[in-house]
Amino acid sequence: MEPVLSLSDLLADHADSGSYVEVAGQRSRTFSQDTFSATIPMNRLFSIYEIDLEVQRQLIPRNVSQLVDYLLLYLDHGQNIYFPGIILSARGAGVFDPERGVYRLQPMEKCYVVDGQHRLEAFKRVMETLQGNLARAKDRREYERADEITAKLRKLYEFPMSVMIYLDISARQERQLFSDINKLPRKIGGNLAMLREQRRYYHVMASRLVKEYPVMKRLPTDIYSERGRGQDYLFSYSLLIELLVGLFEGRLKSAARHNGYYFTERDLQEQLDQAAFYFENLLERLPEPAPGELVWSENIQIALALFLHQEAFKTQQFNRYTLVYATKILPHLDWNEIYKNDEKDRLPRRSRIMKAYQHIRAFFDEQHLFLITDREDDAG
Repeated sequence: MEPVLSLSDLLADHADSGSYVEVAGQRSRTFSQDTFSATIPMNRLFSIYEIDLEVQRQLIPRNVSQLVDYLLLYLDHGQNIYFPGIILSARGAGVFDPERGVYRLQPMEKCYVVDGQHRLEAFKRVMETLQGNLARAKDRREYERADEITAKLRKLYEFPMSVMIYLDISARQERQLFSDINKLPRKIGGNLAMLREQRRYYHVMASRLVKEYPVMKRLPTDIYSERGRGQDYLFSYSLLIELLVGLFEGRLKSAARHNGYYFTERDLQEQLDQAAFYFENLLERLPEPAPGELVWSENIQIALALFLHQEAFKTQQFNRYTLVYATKILPHLDWNEIYKNDEKDRLPRRSRIMKAYQHIRAFFDEQHLFLITDREDDAG
C-alpha cells in the first residue's frame, strides 16, 4: 500500500470536482519557502482556515473589539478600511494546479493561521452577529430590516482579503514565523500613529484645536515628531490628546471610553470651544509657558486636567463657572512641593501623575474657602 502523505491523498479517491474548494492565485518562493498568494473573499476564507493554539496566543478581547469597531466603519458608514494580509500554513493540505493556476482543497482540509487570528475573529463575530440579527428580523417579519442586514452580510462575505499560504513549513517554523512577525517589526511611535489615525474623536479634536484656535499658539504642540516633542514645543501631540481625555472624561488616555469613530460635528465643535476655554484659563492663572517649567510638565498638566474635570463636571455637564472658580486656586500652589527629593524621576509615570493630582486636590479642598475671596470671585 502506498503511504498517505496528506489529507489530500486520503480523500483523493472519494472526491469529485464539484466538492473542491478552489482558490485562484500564484505560486512562488518566499524566504526560500514555497508559498501561494491570492486575494479571496471572506466567505471563501472562512471555509479554509483553523486555529492551532500551540502556534497562536490566546485571543485578546480588547484587540478583537477594536477591530470590530474598525470593521463597522466599512459596514455601517461606508468608509474605506485596510487589513494586512492573512498568513496561513498548509501542513500538507491542498494541491496546487499549475495548469489552471488554482490551489485546490478538499472540503475537510484546512490551512492553519500563522498571523491574522484577531482579524479573522473580528470578521467572524460580526458575521455571527449579523446572522443572528437577520434571523430575528425574519421571525418578526421586519422585511426592510432583513434586507438591510442581508446587504451588510453580502458586503462582509465579499470583502477581499489578501492571503499567503506557506505550503511546506513545519510546526516549528510556524512558531518562529509567528514570533518574527509579532516581535521584530518596529511599530510607529505614539505621535505618528495618532496623527495618521484621524478618525478617532480625540485625535480629530486635537488636530483641529491646534489648527483652528489661536490659544494654541501660546501652547506650541509638536505634530511632526514621531516620538516625544521637539525642543521648541511645549506639548507633544499625544500629550494633548491625553489632556483632552483627562479634561472631558477624568481618565488617563489608556482608559478612554469615548475615543471612538462615531460622533457629530455639533458635539465636536462644542467640546472644541470648551477645550479652548480651558487652556485660556490655564494661561491666565499659571506662569508663562516654557519648556522646563515644572507646572507645564507632562505629569502636572495631566493631573490638572483630572482635577479640573471633577470641578467642571460637578453638575454632569461642562460648567464654565465652576471651572473658572477652581482655576483661581492655581496661583496659590507651590508646585515644587509636589515631589520630594528624586520622586519626579524615580516614581513610575502613573504614580507621578496621581501624586500631583492628590496634592492639588487636597490643597483645593483645604484652602479654597480661605484663598479664593469673594472679591476675587466677583472679579473673575
